[in-house]
Amino acid sequence: MTGRLEIFALPGIPMVRQGDDLPALILAGLERAGQTLRDRDIVVIAQKIVSKAEGRTVDLADVVPSAEAVALAAEVGKDPRIVQVVLSESVKVVRSRPNLMIMHHRLGFVMANAGVDQSNVAAADGRQRALLLPVDPDGSAASIRTALADHANVGVIISDSFGRAWRRGTAGVAIGAAGIPSVIDLRGQPDLFGRTLEVSIVGFADEVAAAASLLQGQAAEGQPVAIVRGLSWTAPDMPVADVIRPPEEDLFQ
Repeated sequence: MTGRLEIFALPGIPMVRQGDDLPALILAGLERAGQTLRDRDIVVIAQKIVSKAEGRTVDLADVVPSAEAVALAAEVGKDPRIVQVVLSESVKVVRSRPNLMIMHHRLGFVMANAGVDQSNVAAADGRQRALLLPVDPDGSAASIRTALADHANVGVIISDSFGRAWRRGTAGVAIGAAGIPSVIDLRGQPDLFGRTLEVSIVGFADEVAAAASLLQGQAAEGQPVAIVRGLSWTAPDMPVADVIRPPEEDLFQ
């Protein structure tokens, strides 16, 4: 690791629509910032613009709630159509109470509302829509990285905001990654006093995503892309999908 880290958000990223070329928007943002990509830069991209570009929206007018969705909606006080979309994206309901649904997402994430979101999803036609996570966030990150490869050998993270089971507040996490290790296993290495580390595995991609989130924001900041510069690593690339704990290791569900 290095002793200095630089993070900067790209200015002027427009409202993203289905079919937009995200790598082109990133390169244009870099030009506006007077920057170019460097090898080992990590490009952190908010999930929301990836989902928008990939057309991961649902028109609520087309959603017919099931009996399960209607019952759960009554319990949590939400629109049954939204609840149906959440259930469709999920493997199971982990916990629910008024105004909250913690879901086991089909990708393995345990998260509020299965990542289904309506904030910053306004449409010119005035129709109510919900935004879903990308179908394959690791694949999305890999595609963007490939498109940027002519400019530099970079890592790419697709980030989102997650709550924490034992703490209030959300923090940025990686839901997709390419060109970086999502975790770095330090087991077997010595600490400062020569004692062999036995359990230390660093959530590298999550820590980078959280740092970038300080600039990206989670409301009206309008800075969905940030560049993290100055990190060094030797661990092999690992997608986020390989970080998900298997059921036999999950102590909380």
